Amino acid sequence: MNEPVWVGLDNYKTILFNTESTFHTQFQNGLKNTFIFVGLSVPLLIVIPLMIAVALEHKKVKMKNVIQSILYIPGLISISAAALIWLLIFNKQLGITGNIFGSQIAWPTNQPYAWLIIIVITVWGGVGGNMIIYRASISGVAKELYESAELDGAGSIRRFASITLPSIRFPLIYTFVMTTAGAFNVFGQPLMMTDGGPRQSTHVLMMYIRQLAFGNGESIAGMASAMAVLLGLIILVISALQYYVMNRNAA
Repeated sequence: MNEPVWVGLDNYKTILFNTESTFHTQFQNGLKNTFIFVGLSVPLLIVIPLMIAVALEHKKVKMKNVIQSILYIPGLISISAAALIWLLIFNKQLGITGNIFGSQIAWPTNQPYAWLIIIVITVWGGVGGNMIIYRASISGVAKELYESAELDGAGSIRRFASITLPSIRFPLIYTFVMTTAGAFNVFGQPLMMTDGGPRQSTHVLMMYIRQLAFGNGESIAGMASAMAVLLGLIILVISALQYYVMNRNAA
């Protein structure tokens, strides 16, 4: 490595304001694609686990712990192994989508299918953890509250809105903030599933940071570090806003 050279805020100025710079273009494209991933994945990673947790607490559901364990298993599988599994599933010659459903789509190389398979693997692997948190919180709610509300004529939607959601406010805030922060750091799914394609449309910011810092040829660690700091600041601001808004609405 070369001797470090003090550049002050030059890297940040280049990334944010120099529209002719490749680094500016990379940061803009990477941040845009990262926001797309966050917008698509986070609502699903909050709503789907919550719906499953509520359904599992229904008195008519049997083998609840077995179902919970099955849904949690994907979260224990590494991203690389999970990506290989899903790439085979979506393979138009060898996979289920081609052999059973007759799809001839090259999923990783066409939009919006490239985003679809990235979101599928993300939700598949991430549902279990949030579901366990929600279920533990819901199961701690006194059954008498639900019984009293049911006797008063409250339907399932009213009981969910008036009893369940207020009771799991803090777990909901925690999972929302942590899931969003994790989504901004996405790297493995687009790298393994699409390699950032097609035409850089799934090339997220963490992939550019890694490419600059540890890619082939000369390492541009200063630019990579500046991008990482900016990403960290974005995550910090958004997490603080999420916490403030959700706490304010719950008050």
